[in-house]
Amino acid sequence: MDAPIRDFVADYRRRAPARLHMPGHKGQGEPEALDITEIQGADSLYEAAGIIRRSEENASALFGCPTFYSTEGSSQCVRAMLYLAVLAGGGRAKILAARNVHKSFLTAAALLDLEVCWLWPEEDGSYLRCPLSLSQVEAALRQERPTALYVTSPDYLGNMADIAGLSKICHQYGALLVADGAHGAYLRFLRPSRHPMDLGADLCCASAHKTLPVLTGGAYLHLSPALPERLRARAKDALALFGSTSPSYLILQSLDGANPYLADRYPADLAAFLPRLEGLKERLAAQGWAMTGDEPLKLTLLPKSRGYTGSELGDLLRQRGLECEFSDPDHLVVMPTPANPPEDLDWLEEALAALPRRQEILEAPPALCRGRRVLTIRQAMLAPAVELPTQACVGQVLASPCVGCPPAVPVLVCGEEISQAALEAFRYFGIRHLTVVDR
Repeated sequence: MDAPIRDFVADYRRRAPARLHMPGHKGQGEPEALDITEIQGADSLYEAAGIIRRSEENASALFGCPTFYSTEGSSQCVRAMLYLAVLAGGGRAKILAARNVHKSFLTAAALLDLEVCWLWPEEDGSYLRCPLSLSQVEAALRQERPTALYVTSPDYLGNMADIAGLSKICHQYGALLVADGAHGAYLRFLRPSRHPMDLGADLCCASAHKTLPVLTGGAYLHLSPALPERLRARAKDALALFGSTSPSYLILQSLDGANPYLADRYPADLAAFLPRLEGLKERLAAQGWAMTGDEPLKLTLLPKSRGYTGSELGDLLRQRGLECEFSDPDHLVVMPTPANPPEDLDWLEEALAALPRRQEILEAPPALCRGRRVLTIRQAMLAPAVELPTQACVGQVLASPCVGCPPAVPVLVCGEEISQAALEAFRYFGIRHLTVVDR
């Protein structure tokens, strides 16, 4: 598989013309020498007809569905997917959404004035997890008749939804299944594939940079071949609506350059790496470390059972030279990939084994609270607002998205009233100031 964007830029650098165009660094230095703009032959991301189109066709072949690039992460793709849902709804859209959404979902809801019907976990939910049963979803689809169901899978802790089951139910009720798969770009390369597009999703975003060897900001928008042509034809328009007119050619080269590797060595590298990671998980479990999640490339510890908060454990590992993905009072998330050398997993195992078992921490996170909606998301997010100390916000209406980490279950969504219970949750996650509607 070729890499036409990367090859074009390499040839341009070799020819060394006078750069009488943007950007202003003129190719002086590294990586500036590889950074260009839409010069002749370089194509244009949102009107792709040349090398970018060829590269996206390569990506489409890899993922088995129409695939388009984003240089602004899955956030751009989330907004584009919801815009396509609006088009599917004839200019208005009711979205049935699992409550654990990324901040970009909330900003898209404000920009597009979406009607959002939230799905809460029936059991075993938390501020970072929102499991849904198929019966629960079917009942909501029957009652609400939404344009689309929106789910996050994998979630931030590594829990995966039943995409195949959800897609069957959605299609039975004439709804699109829209998947935020930002953390699961690599799932396509498992055998068998566990990628949302192979399990029946209609639209899916995936952040290449999270799990594949791609620069930060590189992401994919995937479309089902079964999606109506009128929607597939608007995919580039949807991305352009929310994207910069100056997309990064460094990120485009990274996405493009990954394609030959993904087509050739990556499946074997992934297959060789996963048993090593699974072996580490088994040894940690034998040592008494509790874990959660079923996503193969994510290791999420529940360290309170060993006497450590996630935040404390993150600090202790950092002191030993290990930088983890995320920690909060209850979790520590590690995201290794085949790009990690084997000694990184050994290093982590040795660091965890060196920590003495302490008395179990019994403090539980606050229960999910359901806020009372006062304003729509759009009304709240576009209203005059003021920032206040959290303790002064009871009775106020939240104006700006505020979550413990993305994607997480928001303590409250913009437009909901701040209760005493919500206040305790904000405090638990260390949120000291809130932006509220200035009334």
